[in-house]
Amino acid sequence: MTDRRDLTFEDLLRNAGVAEAQSRLERLAPDPATLPPSELERRRGSAARAGGGGGCGSGSCGCGSSAPSNTLLDKPLDRRQALGTLFGALAVTTQAVGACSPVSMESDEEREAKLLERDEFFKGNYRLMTPEEQTETVRRLERLAHLRGQGDVQIRTDQALEGVMYGYAFNISKCKGFRNCVEACVQENNLDRPSDRQYIRIFEKPDGESIDDLEHADATYGHEVPAEGHYYLGTQCFQCANPPCVYVCPVQATWQEPDGIVVVDYDWCIGCRYCMAACPYWARRFNWSEPEVPAEQLNPRQHYLGNRARKKGVVEKCTFCIQRTREGRLPACAEACPTGARVFGNLLDPDSEIRWVLEHKQVFRLKEDLGTEPRFWYYMD
Repeated sequence: MTDRRDLTFEDLLRNAGVAEAQSRLERLAPDPATLPPSELERRRGSAARAGGGGGCGSGSCGCGSSAPSNTLLDKPLDRRQALGTLFGALAVTTQAVGACSPVSMESDEEREAKLLERDEFFKGNYRLMTPEEQTETVRRLERLAHLRGQGDVQIRTDQALEGVMYGYAFNISKCKGFRNCVEACVQENNLDRPSDRQYIRIFEKPDGESIDDLEHADATYGHEVPAEGHYYLGTQCFQCANPPCVYVCPVQATWQEPDGIVVVDYDWCIGCRYCMAACPYWARRFNWSEPEVPAEQLNPRQHYLGNRARKKGVVEKCTFCIQRTREGRLPACAEACPTGARVFGNLLDPDSEIRWVLEHKQVFRLKEDLGTEPRFWYYMD
């Protein structure tokens, strides 16, 4: 017998999976002593005709399942495959038990959703996926959204455009604090409604007060705007060229795309919130509960790295509306601004509006001394 000290991590997981599967079947199998004589005789006859013992797992109970083979377990597996084997065995066991039970409490759609969720859990990091794997995971997510009653969503995986580096400029002189941008962002990016989740903050500050001091600025004002003797300043993710949030992530769930957008693979985020602590611009938000968006308010045009459904226990952020900008459209906040205070464009295009602003206006950035190199500038007329 193999010494337990010689067992690998994978061996333990595989053995645990088989043991758990067998244990579940044994617990749910009927006790022969409690069966009527006629039913017991019928089962014995079925087992004899099948050439072996009866019961679930022998192929004679009507569910079509068979005893587990050791073939798969004999193959070398890495840690992720071993975890997949463990949970895969439990999922198959659940299906077999459901088929053998007199009454299954799960519908076909519920069982399908569970299998899709399992496959989603064991998929790779987005950056390591092949185009085929990206297509498959998008297909699963779209199907899951339908099964969960979220409607028919279309999730895109548009890659960064060549020759594009996005940048943003904010005209303090023009912003009047209306917050149309905030509302547009909430709707476009499917932000959680019960918690009043917002990526954008519009701060109201007294005239003459330093722009750099936002620690005590008011972003929750509820009075009529613009208020006399005050000015307004917006913040969101600044898509830094040197993003500290990316460097501190222990699982590489967040990174910077070639077009400058810092994104998150929400299925790889472990919710440690190191990125929140590292960001000096308060740009990231943690989901303390499962985000909720009413079906009638859900934006079905989504991007895998942007406004698709997030979940409890992960960190999310602004992506410059990646689902829009990679189609050549403006972010929702810039499009919704009624005063023209927001300028968005390609920093590599010498004829873009944002390049004109940078070349003809006196611009500055928040906390430039930190070396984060934000691609978000402020200026005044």
